[in-house]
Amino acid sequence: MGILRCGGKFPRVLRLACSSHAMPIVPTSVLGSYRRFHSSPIWSGVRSQVLKDVGEGIMEVQIIQWYVEEGAHVEEWKPLCQYQSDKAVDDITSRYEGIIKKLHFQADDTVPTGRALCDIEVDDAKYPDDSPHPPAPAEEPAKPITSESQTETTSLSTAPETAISVQAESPPLQRSKYATLATPAVRGLLKQFNINILDITGTGKDGRVMKEDVLKFVAIRDSAADTPASTTEDTRSAPTLDAKQTENPVSLTPIQSQMFKTMTRSLSIPHFLFADELSVGRLSDLRKKLASDANNPQKLTFLPFVLKAVSLALEQYPQLNARVDTSDPNKPKLIMRSIHNIGVAMDTPQGLIVPNVKNVQARSILDIASEISRLSTLGKAGKLTPADLTGGTITVSNIGNIGGTYVSPVIVPTEVAILGIGRSRQLPIFDEAGQVTKGELVNFSWSADHRVIDGATMARMASVVRQFIETPELMLLNLR
Repeated sequence: MGILRCGGKFPRVLRLACSSHAMPIVPTSVLGSYRRFHSSPIWSGVRSQVLKDVGEGIMEVQIIQWYVEEGAHVEEWKPLCQYQSDKAVDDITSRYEGIIKKLHFQADDTVPTGRALCDIEVDDAKYPDDSPHPPAPAEEPAKPITSESQTETTSLSTAPETAISVQAESPPLQRSKYATLATPAVRGLLKQFNINILDITGTGKDGRVMKEDVLKFVAIRDSAADTPASTTEDTRSAPTLDAKQTENPVSLTPIQSQMFKTMTRSLSIPHFLFADELSVGRLSDLRKKLASDANNPQKLTFLPFVLKAVSLALEQYPQLNARVDTSDPNKPKLIMRSIHNIGVAMDTPQGLIVPNVKNVQARSILDIASEISRLSTLGKAGKLTPADLTGGTITVSNIGNIGGTYVSPVIVPTEVAILGIGRSRQLPIFDEAGQVTKGELVNFSWSADHRVIDGATMARMASVVRQFIETPELMLLNLR
């Protein structure tokens, strides 16, 4: 090895360092290579985020909104998008950290399981076990620009300049920052009628656009289009006898699609109906007394008492908490279930949903009321999770809070019984002394699977529930 001598043609700084023996001499080419190292990651591979099976037999979901855009950086396990399935609304989180290279679907698109949602450029060293560049789905041919596509573009936060200029032509309206949040049903109507959601003044909470707002906007728009431009007066006329029928196809929302499938399966089950009329005057008096107690600020409705009464009755008739297993048609089985997860049918802006209160047999009435309130709040906001909507063992549907005295409920395929509750009525009744007095009556309608439940068993179960409702003090003797 040669010896590097000082004092030759090296710069003065290097000669000083050599003379003081403070540091070794390193060629400038090597120093330059050191300067090229830095701590930021090197994105060298592309991974596709694939929509996995979300469970419960769901084969597709609908994208509600993206939380990221192409070119943005995303961290591992951070939300990518929000989706609507047949059962719930939830977020999909990122499996990778990296840069979003491409979004394969847009808001309102339906995505089958197994398809790539987006491509993410990642550091290969961080994900060595994942195969890069998985086969991407074939791209669809470019579509001509239509009014529908322009409408969708202007509703996105990343709209191009051309779309922004279209919005600038109309005077800006003062809208809530939540105005563009809409349910899948509303988004479906917007696409059907080629409407920009920003053109509609929402009447929902925080200015959100509801279905009624869209239909009203369409009616006004169509009426204005039918009016001749040269006419300044309102020439809209009443419907005439020679008016022609018009039909407009409307796609089912994800929740309506699930209801279609579920009810089709349900009506293949032989139903029978058992109805009874209950006096709920004593229970109403108890609720009023509890409501006047300053130590009990929680509002108690009629429903928590019903769920508790049903749970107590199920302990005596556990076969009504079971399900039928027909996986072997030659040897059907009755699967007994020990936990009472009682479903509660709810009317929400997205449609009919049935979350369930878990472990009712182990909850107090106050606890049941709190859980119903939680589920109702999430249901109205469209934020119920699959865990809230699955695992039900029997259902209670309270149609009375909307209206109607009688109801014939339909069994859920994974259950053998359902209770429908009608509206309470003030009617004259005879008391124990034979005197006419004012009474409060409610109709209870039970439907049961007649393949495994006979009428006598259903009647006995309903009789136990009736005793607990008409004499709520009996619940105290059975509570643990």
